[in-house]
Amino acid sequence: MAFYDRLFQAFGLENWCGQAESGGAISLADLVAQNNGTGEAKGEFFPFPSLDNLNESCASIGQTRDVTKGIEDAFLSAKPYLKAFLDPITQPLSWMLDGALWLFAATPWFIMIPLLVLVSWKASRSAMVTGFVAFSIMLLAFVDHYDVAMQTLSIIAVCTGISILLGVPIGIAMSKSDRLQKAVVPILDLLQTLPTFVYLIPLIFLFSVTESKLYGIAIILYAIVPVIRLTDLGIRLVDQDVVEAANAFGMDGRQKLIKVELPLALPNIMAGVNQTIMMSLAMVVIASLVSAPGLGVNVLRGIRNLELGVGIVAGIGIVLLAVILDRVSKAALSRVDMTHKKH
Repeated sequence: MAFYDRLFQAFGLENWCGQAESGGAISLADLVAQNNGTGEAKGEFFPFPSLDNLNESCASIGQTRDVTKGIEDAFLSAKPYLKAFLDPITQPLSWMLDGALWLFAATPWFIMIPLLVLVSWKASRSAMVTGFVAFSIMLLAFVDHYDVAMQTLSIIAVCTGISILLGVPIGIAMSKSDRLQKAVVPILDLLQTLPTFVYLIPLIFLFSVTESKLYGIAIILYAIVPVIRLTDLGIRLVDQDVVEAANAFGMDGRQKLIKVELPLALPNIMAGVNQTIMMSLAMVVIASLVSAPGLGVNVLRGIRNLELGVGIVAGIGIVLLAVILDRVSKAALSRVDMTHKKH
């Protein structure tokens, strides 16, 4: 006799419980019970009233697998409508990613490497950082990892750029409205606490693995949170005396934002950009599971085929890219801080 039989009998629910049969595949506990010939699965003295335990006493109560099946069916039934809505919106992302991958691959190394070194110098104004960038890229090229490194870099450039273009305005809007901030913060908390692999599960069902936007959306959703939070924080931390002085000079809201608040909040925004770049790189490696090209593919190959050397070399390449991006963005942040202090 199941543990909760008497409970349902006490409430007079035995007729309702007998009207439905538990469908689907037999559970492991039921199979063990049948094999033992007892007709009842052996369990703990006072089992928790979970769906599976209650189902043993009342067939009208669904099992856990019915809940997961219902969620899956609901998502699959909504899939055509979601896809029809999201496809036109996200298609430009595929074009941008494919275009960036082509551009980075088509540009000869003797143009691309000096260009990257020049960009790092313009951003950092540091000979040490620029020299490290040149050394790291040349090292990757010497071990034939230049192409995959450029693929990873192109994806980061696109996804980070879109994250900044979307995240900064959202952060500005949050800083101007407490109500909007209260509505958006739970969403940001959700995006920040979800395990990275969970981002990929619904996207795999919505888009084909051959579409670049599949991994692009996952990277952007994962990486956009810091730039939104720190933009909001930076503007809220602007000294109110400065804002009042701007009001005294007759500045309207747009002038205050552009000439006062954004310049003063720029160090915090740049810190958010740095974190967004790092999170984009982390997600690019994981996104190799869903056809994202780059160094992550070699890491995945090393894991799948137990090729230790391939995995380690690709991992070192990812570390070098991470250090390059971190050092250049932090050097740029230091320049912004110095400029801010001078003014």
